Amino acid sequence: MLIIVKSVFCFSVAKAQSADTTIVTMSPDSILKDSVKTDSLEIANDFQSSVIYSAEDSIIYDLVNDKVYLYGKGYMEYTDIKLNADYIELTFSTKTLFAKGMPDSSGVIIGKPVFKQGADEFHAETITYNFNTKKGKITNITTQEGESYIKGEAVKKQPDNTTFIKNGLYTTCNDEHPHYYIYSSKIKVIPDNKILTGPANLVIADIPTPLVVPFGFFPNKKGRASGILFPAYGQSDRGFFLQNGGYYFGISDHFDASLTGEVFTLGSWKVNAQSGYSWRYRFNGNLILNYSKSIASERELPDYSVDKDFFIIWSHNQDPKARPNSSFSANVNAGSSSYYQNNLATLNNFLTNTFNSSVAYSKTWPGKPYSLAVSLKHSQNTQTKAVSLNLPSAAFNVSRIYPFKRQVLKGESRWFEKIGISYSTNLENTINTYDTLLFKRGWEEDFRYGLQHSIPVNTTLTILKYFNLTPGINYNEKWYLKTKRIKYDTDNDSLITSQEDGFRAARDLSLGASLNTTVYGLAQFKRGKISAIRHVIRPSLSYAYKPNLVNEKQGVYRYYPSVTGDPVKYSIFEGTVFGGPTDSRSSVLNMSIDNNLEMKIRQVTDTAVNMIKVKLLESMAFGASYNLLADSFQLSNIGMSARTVIFNRVNLDYSASFDPYKRDEENNRINTLYISEDGKLARFISSNLAASFNLTHKNKELKSENATSDEMKEINTRPDEFIDYSVPFNLAVGYNAFIKSKDIVTEGEKRVTQTVRLNGDLSVTPNWKVTFNTGYDLTGKQWSTTYLGFYRDLHCWELRFNWIPFGIQQRYDFQINVKSSILQDLKLTRKSRSSFN
Repeated sequence: MLIIVKSVFCFSVAKAQSADTTIVTMSPDSILKDSVKTDSLEIANDFQSSVIYSAEDSIIYDLVNDKVYLYGKGYMEYTDIKLNADYIELTFSTKTLFAKGMPDSSGVIIGKPVFKQGADEFHAETITYNFNTKKGKITNITTQEGESYIKGEAVKKQPDNTTFIKNGLYTTCNDEHPHYYIYSSKIKVIPDNKILTGPANLVIADIPTPLVVPFGFFPNKKGRASGILFPAYGQSDRGFFLQNGGYYFGISDHFDASLTGEVFTLGSWKVNAQSGYSWRYRFNGNLILNYSKSIASERELPDYSVDKDFFIIWSHNQDPKARPNSSFSANVNAGSSSYYQNNLATLNNFLTNTFNSSVAYSKTWPGKPYSLAVSLKHSQNTQTKAVSLNLPSAAFNVSRIYPFKRQVLKGESRWFEKIGISYSTNLENTINTYDTLLFKRGWEEDFRYGLQHSIPVNTTLTILKYFNLTPGINYNEKWYLKTKRIKYDTDNDSLITSQEDGFRAARDLSLGASLNTTVYGLAQFKRGKISAIRHVIRPSLSYAYKPNLVNEKQGVYRYYPSVTGDPVKYSIFEGTVFGGPTDSRSSVLNMSIDNNLEMKIRQVTDTAVNMIKVKLLESMAFGASYNLLADSFQLSNIGMSARTVIFNRVNLDYSASFDPYKRDEENNRINTLYISEDGKLARFISSNLAASFNLTHKNKELKSENATSDEMKEINTRPDEFIDYSVPFNLAVGYNAFIKSKDIVTEGEKRVTQTVRLNGDLSVTPNWKVTFNTGYDLTGKQWSTTYLGFYRDLHCWELRFNWIPFGIQQRYDFQINVKSSILQDLKLTRKSRSSFN
């Protein structure tokens, strides 16, 4: 017996829930006795819950064979199973279903089955499924497992959701026709665990490659799990290599680690240990330890070398809310100066000449004026091999307090109540050496350490309503446990320099005052485009006096004989970290004046007149000093600086120096003011002009609220490698010109030097991006280190080519790899060490 229901109405075997939905409970009492004869159908069903189904075109009931046929966007739901297909066939007696797509008017199959069970979903050509055994047979399946996509000719689904796929392919490409895949005749998928294959072959653009493996293993478990890290392979000037192979330790949600290595056929190798840690609302960090042995050339050749290098990278960040009154941070980049050159690093690291490190701790006391800061610092230059260490550097400060201020203020503050006193003490323990001398026997003897105390006392007074006067006294005392001694060795006719143990203190005192004010000039115009011009002048006058606190009894200055027999004076505090006092007085008057010029212009629109501020001159400053105690050349050189921005885009910075004294016929400076004879204020010495501007064109702004999930994931996980195609081009241009007076140019020195610097990027097409960084010496007519980077987006693949085409650091590296992190080691790498071949 067939019952056909057309259009949007559905025949109800049990209870109609809506106009197009039917629920079948399949209990013996579920069939309406007045709709069919009781002897025409016997039903014995034991479905665990209701079956919900609907169709857009029609539903056909075959009560004789216990079947329901759904046509046109059919839908079926049972427990956690949901199915959409243009044709669905349900057989209640056997508790099975069959689904497939249907041809449209042009013969194209549409509405192919989409099967969902829990978090799993797959597309197929046909589906056969048994609700009782929970087994199924599927043809031409497409399913997604995390970042992976699996396609198969025939699939069997087991009750535990494990699937066996015949003639399947595995890929991370989301295109309907994937650009690459790993083909295997047998694939087993264990949900939330792993994917296993039999013999597998890598296929690119439907072309099988020679890469064949006897089996395949792909992790498919959500969250962190320990496992083997398979190495990538490639070729360099050290031979073929395997890199980044090892083991990952998924220890906990707070801590993980990995141990990887690299090996080259010509003997070089590297070991890398990395660990990351994170506690929410407390801190997070990452530690990387590297050690390598690099072999260049062959043993019999003159350029043969063996280098052992190491490098440490550590970053630690504390959540500000974890300890509001204290913080701890670390940013360490330290190791052998030749590490990146010997280990085929990325070009960014390869071109880096300096590395800096800092480990810092700071603390404040709530309600108290105290603060403490302790740090360990490191700096090294990979070109000169120079290393500087501060182990440690500490500062304890007491912010300004007002000891004479009344507890209860009545009326205006008196002048002495504004006197403020502060205190600071600094500890330094430094060494400047070379990386080859570090940790050698006796290297710690080169440390310089000392403690400096500083007590400034000052106040601010207003004079004649418009002038600010700031008088002050500053006392400094420096403590050392080692000082310098120089003795003459008569036996060997030489000088012996040594360090003498013992506490010594160096003291100095300075007194001074500064006077400054601000003068405003304003010109307003009632007509025309210019509304007003404002000129701001900030003159400043300061005086500093330093008395001589050194006497002969203190033994600060001593003597040793010279070659001519005349005594040579030296200070026992020479070479100390804070220095020592001078044995002379100083009395210096400093003068400066700064100018700022702005303009307001009228912008007339249809509805209003808007005022726009334009900066004509951000700053133009002049400064000089006068030494009252000097017997000659009391006036210092006159300095000038200016800066402004043109068209809100071009930054201009200019500085110059002028000498107020004349020179004789032999070009020697003489104690005669230039203005006294020539009528000019000063003589030009040197100047520097720097100009820079940026050109950027954007089609759109990539923001988190409109970025796709894939874009945001790449931004968060690989921010340094994220390619932003919203910027078709970005260009930064810098120009620098330095000019010296011909009177002071030495032989072989250039009077004028000019350089141009260019860097930026260009999106040639939606999938091509070029980055560049270069410079040119217009005077010397030579290029500086030039870097070119090419990036190609290949959908599920990406290609990078970085190149330094000329210079002493000439080299390149090339890499093509799969984007997905699951197959991050599926890549081809080619690097050169020093030249482009």
